[in-house]
Amino acid sequence: MKKSVYDCSLVELPRHPSDRLGNLSVLQTGVTVPFDVKRVFFIYDVPGGESRGGHAHRAISEFIVAASGSFSVTLDDGTNRRTVMLNRPYLGLLVEPGVWLTLDDFSSGAVALVFTSDYFTHSDHIKDYSEFLRLRGE
Repeated sequence: MKKSVYDCSLVELPRHPSDRLGNLSVLQTGVTVPFDVKRVFFIYDVPGGESRGGHAHRAISEFIVAASGSFSVTLDDGTNRRTVMLNRPYLGLLVEPGVWLTLDDFSSGAVALVFTSDYFTHSDHIKDYSEFLRLRGE
């Protein structure tokens, strides 16, 4: 639980542009993402002014990409906060366990694509911010 917002990093995915065919970006386990991907989900059609996330993970890492549109990700380690704007499909944000995250400021048509290091379990999710701070010892 002692990771900080500065342990979370932007990763540029390889781009393969083609004037005729568009662009292709690649995400590979162990190459562009430092974990084996166990789960993939996407968030879309978020109403204006709403946010998603609002939790931390005990052990799961996430890799978040703006597949379409844009949104911001606010990272919080109990001491520091950092906001990262995701607005390019070839940039992903690696979010380490023990960091609280909130996604907001979704543009119209935005799609957040999320890859995780393990399967979903309720016991890994910390949904109460005061519990998060207590677990971090902040």
